[in-house]
Amino acid sequence: MSFSQHNNFCKDLFNYSRRESSESNIGNTPMGNNNPIRIQSMTNTDTNDIEASVEQAIRMIESGAEYVRLTTQGTKEAENLKFIKEELVKRGYETPLVADIHFNPKAATIAAKYVDKVRINPGNFVDKRADFKNSDYGDLKYQEDLEKIREKFIPLIRICKEHNTALRIGTNHGSLSDRIMSRYGDTPRGMVEATLEFLRICKEQNFTDVAISIKSSNTVMMVKTVRLLVCEMEKEHMHFPLHLGVTEAGEGEDGRIKSAVGTGALLNDGIGDTVRISLTEDPEIESPVGKKLVDYVLAKENHTPITQIENTEVDLINFYKRSTNLVKNIGSSKVPVVICDLSHERYLTADLPEKSGFKQDQDTLEWEKGNLAADFIYVSGYDPVFTDYPKDLGIIVDQECWELADQYTDKSYPLFQSEEFLHDNLTAFASSIHFVECEYKDLSEEFISKVKENNKIVLICKSNHQNAFAEQRAFVFKLVQTKCKAPVIFKREFTDANLEDLHLKSSCDLGSLFFDGLGNGISIANQGNLPQNEVLSTEFGILQAARVRTTKTEFVSCPGCGRTLFQLQEVVAEVKMAFSHLTHLKIGVMGCIVNGPGEMGDVDYGYVGAGPGKVSLYKGHDVLIKNIPSETAIEELKNIIKNNGDWIDDNIN
Repeated sequence: MSFSQHNNFCKDLFNYSRRESSESNIGNTPMGNNNPIRIQSMTNTDTNDIEASVEQAIRMIESGAEYVRLTTQGTKEAENLKFIKEELVKRGYETPLVADIHFNPKAATIAAKYVDKVRINPGNFVDKRADFKNSDYGDLKYQEDLEKIREKFIPLIRICKEHNTALRIGTNHGSLSDRIMSRYGDTPRGMVEATLEFLRICKEQNFTDVAISIKSSNTVMMVKTVRLLVCEMEKEHMHFPLHLGVTEAGEGEDGRIKSAVGTGALLNDGIGDTVRISLTEDPEIESPVGKKLVDYVLAKENHTPITQIENTEVDLINFYKRSTNLVKNIGSSKVPVVICDLSHERYLTADLPEKSGFKQDQDTLEWEKGNLAADFIYVSGYDPVFTDYPKDLGIIVDQECWELADQYTDKSYPLFQSEEFLHDNLTAFASSIHFVECEYKDLSEEFISKVKENNKIVLICKSNHQNAFAEQRAFVFKLVQTKCKAPVIFKREFTDANLEDLHLKSSCDLGSLFFDGLGNGISIANQGNLPQNEVLSTEFGILQAARVRTTKTEFVSCPGCGRTLFQLQEVVAEVKMAFSHLTHLKIGVMGCIVNGPGEMGDVDYGYVGAGPGKVSLYKGHDVLIKNIPSETAIEELKNIIKNNGDWIDDNIN
């Protein structure tokens, strides 16, 4: 299969340009076409509390939100949107408002008269959300249900036309209908088809003020599905603008890394006309994060051209993993390795293992490997006197230093620069791994030929290009094209003094390289005066968000909205405190049942708001305990985990 057949979601995989989209008029802030990439967020107030909703909307607008979305559960909330809009305009704020609708077409028709855009969810606008039981949908029943969608959806389109109101077709992985699930399953194809059913009606009705989103808490599912959607829309001559976001991303470091891995992957390929970063934090915090991410990607415009590599077997829509040699613990089916870059350290000293995630037992003096301990450290020099290092920690040193310490070669591995590699005889180096640091421009025919002659080589792909992500992608495409199977470690160097900046930049550029199956290791160096343990944690966070290596408990938590039935941020903190040592588990914390059970299809256990002061507890999709007091919910969840054999005692706390 050629490049043009399965990677045509993007005009150019190696040179940044924005996808050409149609314009959607949303109040005074149009989206798509040549308009800026818009930033948006969503309130978490009760929409019936008009004053609180107005005050929060103002905070969001002043922090950079260009669209403000509000929960609209029913007709009462829909009517209140009129008063919220009027009060905001009265105070001088004309930022477009968006009604968020689930399950209630009637509320959508009311809201469309007052706000600038209405979001509907194809999974529950007419169909009922899947209950995950097998349903037999024959062609006749399937078509009957499609006709029911038309009966409800076309009147909404007419009202939107009358009031100049836009629509967002917002498909969520967690709320696909039984009808879609029965025919397509829980797949990217199912999410795309659920979206296209509504888009085809919009096109038929000549309604163009439309935006689309396809979201998931699973970054890989979200990115691959949006790529597929772009391809399918192109076939049907649709160019609607796209709203990007990772649902239930969480908070803090994890939320930012996960959001940047998913959303950044699409932005890097020019896909996306508006962005919402969903964090389990105050809504006004989201927009500045989204703005940083968008600005970082847009800075790649007009970069020095990168030579295209076409006609490879790499498939960026379906699930692909590059076939590589196994070099000790790197490559083949092994998880990507992590290098702790300590190249600013001239000599090995006793504290370097601690900087790379190891802890020394004070009694036995043995080194213990933590969950976030690096597989290798890289230092510029080497003091051969000090050799008491963890047995699980590989040491990478510059090749000239490695030669001087030949009596310790079993504890370390040489690193060659590309020119050294071309001119040295590597067979003289008795090491089980030969690391070679190189760039895309180094991949000459001679260079690749020499790499293919030696099955001990691991390539460290470095890039300082303005569009480093694309250059590193091209690097691997070139290896695939030339059938070179050397494993690749992606190396990036940053100069950030702000940790959030490092999280967003590194995650945006490196995440998709891993979930697209192109990388065998990661190395991040930062000269911006951030603690080394934070840089190391970022590396592991990227691999986990890209779903290629799990090293800590994954918490899937929603950002909260007007439907949320408890103090979400406080509960997430309590859940993390109770379960963060269960690194083999994914645990969901959801404010309500709209997307909760569905989005938790990817988690092991879940905590979902069921009513004021009430919680239901889940194992996967299955609710095990309903409507229990929130005060006892965490203890009950512990018991469920123990009863299912998934509990491990916390030896640290």
